[in-house]
Amino acid sequence: MDKNELNEARTNPDFLNYLEETREKSISEHNISAMYETLDSMLVLDLDEEKINKLYEEILKTAFENVEKIVNKNEKLNLEGDNLFYVRAFYEHAVEKWSFDNFDGAKELAFVLANIVDDELLEKSLNVLIIALTNKISVDEFYETQVDMNTNSTHEQYGYFMVDFNFNTDEYLESNKAILEAQYKNLQHLLDA
Repeated sequence: MDKNELNEARTNPDFLNYLEETREKSISEHNISAMYETLDSMLVLDLDEEKINKLYEEILKTAFENVEKIVNKNEKLNLEGDNLFYVRAFYEHAVEKWSFDNFDGAKELAFVLANIVDDELLEKSLNVLIIALTNKISVDEFYETQVDMNTNSTHEQYGYFMVDFNFNTDEYLESNKAILEAQYKNLQHLLDA
């Protein structure tokens, strides 16, 4: 969208009413894909921050409730359908904590996600994040120095996650194996709860 299209969407009462109705309906139905679609539109259009925050809270609540049900059935999350949005919510919440330098909170979420996701590429990238969080590297520094901005993963489902790095992921994980093993041992209680 260019600047004129954005402004037109921001000031179009029919579109804004549609967006508000969709927001309310998605919350009442706990429809995480519709919630995210609405949230993304509201963020792009820079709309009411309070409504955006409320919607994000509902996304997290819905994701955490559904992930708990899935995990209690001893199942893992794939990156399809609503599961993709549950994983996205966990991931974004971890990055949000990381952005406030809550390294331990972010590391706990990344650890849990790495253990409940059924996707090798994402699991490895979450382990990279666990190492960075253990070393207390800020999210900005990590993004600027370790994320490969020139490579876009060929699979659309990875668009929400940092999976392309400026190093070989397998070699990096192997060279940081001791850190990762210690963190897995320290955080194991989160999976046992």
